[in-house]
Amino acid sequence: MQVITRFAPSPTGLLHIGGARTALFNYLFARHHYGRFLIRIEDTDKERSTNKAVEAIFDGLKWLGLEGDEPAIFQSNNINRHKKIANELINSNLAYRCFLSNSEIEIIRNQNKKEGKPFRSPWRNPDHKGIKYEKPVLRLRMPEHGSTLIKDIVQGDVKVDNRQLDDLVLLRSDNTPTYMLAVVVDDHDMNITHIIRGDDHLNNAIRQTKIYEALNWTPPIFGHIPLIHGSDGTKLSKRHGAIGVDAYKNMGIYPEAMNNYLSRLGWSHGDDEYFSMTQAISWFDGSSIGRSSSRFDMQKLVAVNGYWLKKQKFENLYQQILAHHSLKENKQVSIHFKKRLKVLLPQLLERYSIISELTSKIDFLIYDGCPEIQDEAANLITKESCIILKSFSKIIEKSPTNAESFEIFINNWLSEQELKMKDLGIPLRIALTGSKSAPAIFALIQSLGFEEVKLRINQICI
Repeated sequence: MQVITRFAPSPTGLLHIGGARTALFNYLFARHHYGRFLIRIEDTDKERSTNKAVEAIFDGLKWLGLEGDEPAIFQSNNINRHKKIANELINSNLAYRCFLSNSEIEIIRNQNKKEGKPFRSPWRNPDHKGIKYEKPVLRLRMPEHGSTLIKDIVQGDVKVDNRQLDDLVLLRSDNTPTYMLAVVVDDHDMNITHIIRGDDHLNNAIRQTKIYEALNWTPPIFGHIPLIHGSDGTKLSKRHGAIGVDAYKNMGIYPEAMNNYLSRLGWSHGDDEYFSMTQAISWFDGSSIGRSSSRFDMQKLVAVNGYWLKKQKFENLYQQILAHHSLKENKQVSIHFKKRLKVLLPQLLERYSIISELTSKIDFLIYDGCPEIQDEAANLITKESCIILKSFSKIIEKSPTNAESFEIFINNWLSEQELKMKDLGIPLRIALTGSKSAPAIFALIQSLGFEEVKLRINQICI
């Protein structure tokens, strides 16, 4: 039997973290077993479904490399098929038409709740002679005895007494199929063998299993994964990072990093922290998925991204920086930028983990001349500090070209001038980068070159 999994989002919003992880787990499981991964857009809710959301889902999956092996299926195209199956259940007396009014349903539901009983309509009795107030809904006739067992690859055996199950609605009063029926029919027709999804669908799985049994179809194997919570343990919301994956793409998170991080939200392979998609596929057999809720941690995602940032080839990273950087008007990118970046990049990668943050901090490499000075740093460029900088610019060309000798050279010069390192270091960093916080002095000088260093000192200390 070939393994076939699916990701079936509703196009009512962006592709969020939880949905992306669900898609990823199904993708990894299918690839591990040399199977197929399919996409189905569950767009039967026409009031809430939008083309913009469909596009966002496809864009997000493409960015993550989680595209389906076949063109996506749109559930709304299958409505006639859903109705046909519903009629088969009526003909076999496994479903029935219920004519209860909303008020009658409420009365019965409240009474049954008090007695600890499921909702069962009197119209399930073929001899019932009630008044047909409304257009009927179609309900599945749940068995009154026995139990239903799901062998869940994550939750283990889940068993429910059938007497606890409501007679669920298959067709609404307007003759449109419900989610419960449509999902079962579509998964069957797509030959889905395994479904990995959030554990908020566990109750649905029990009820959907009864539809499979009524149709004499083999249900897929389920795996219900705990939901992702925020870093504080509460339900994931926008303040935790519950935004579309496109936002992470725009801020400079790499798809490799996102997949790497999402894989670790609820699943593990020993102590492996950083791994490629190829490695994840080779390991992800459906085991080692935890039963406890995982917590989304933006700082951890950024740290994982830092690992993948360091793995980028220099030429690719250079092009990415140019693409991310907002070039300033009336400023020409220096012909020396690429050379400067190559020298200083190792230090920059120790300081920054997201390319968008990195690019926002390296104007001093991109443009020639004195950079824009940050407000809090401007007050530190005094007459006294300019005297020191001017003096330093006169001897800079005598400095050695390796870090250890340079440090000795600078310390000796400072001693001769009766200065401390901070007397030179702070104003020099400001003159060269516009900020007090900057890479080591030696690396800065090596990346910019002696002439550019002198030029910036002369510009800031007129």
